[in-house]
Amino acid sequence: MTDRHKRMLYIFSLAVFLLLFLAVAWFIGRPMIRFVREPDLFRSWVDSHGIWGSLAFIGMMVLQVVFAIIPGEPLEIGAGYAFGFWEGTLLCMIGVAVGSLLVFALVRRFGVRLVETFFSENKIHSLRFLQNSRKRDILIFFVMFIPGTPKDLLSYFAGLTDIPMARWLLITTVARLPSVVTSTVGGNAVGEQNYLFAIVVFAATLLVSALGLLIYQQLCKRGRIRSRDEK
Repeated sequence: MTDRHKRMLYIFSLAVFLLLFLAVAWFIGRPMIRFVREPDLFRSWVDSHGIWGSLAFIGMMVLQVVFAIIPGEPLEIGAGYAFGFWEGTLLCMIGVAVGSLLVFALVRRFGVRLVETFFSENKIHSLRFLQNSRKRDILIFFVMFIPGTPKDLLSYFAGLTDIPMARWLLITTVARLPSVVTSTVGGNAVGEQNYLFAIVVFAATLLVSALGLLIYQQLCKRGRIRSRDEK
């Protein structure tokens, strides 16, 4: 196969993926989020489908990680409401792990052009300081751990670095756990009609997320300054 044919195949594959992304976001993502936001209906659907309901929810979480336009928080809150804290957290983490591995493999296969399908060049560039840092793994864990940071962007960006897949899976799974737990705890509280506790959890999460976003912006700013100094 000539280089020209390889390039055409690459462009075609990327175009197919983009069309698939748009189709999933429109025909599956929107109805899925709307469905989860109706907690009583979602819980009834889960109860009536047994193990298949759990597997379907894992599939929803995988889609959310791969197709970054789909927000994850409503799904995580819905999991706490429909499945309870322990099972909901477990299902969310399985979905996150599978989705993260899939994203990592896709980026390793298609490179930066795939990442640019979902995120602007400026957003990708904001994480460049993580690529060759001696403390890269610690920084990646810290950014993933902080609530309010763009975890979907980092999930795609990790595939552009030389971090081993197994290490990335460990980092993203452990680091995402607190964010998932706060959502499933809140969703479970709503399901048990403990509304005051749910309000406290969601308010505290919102406050910490705002603080985390400020910390993340400072990290990116320092990273850009360091990158310019190195030049």
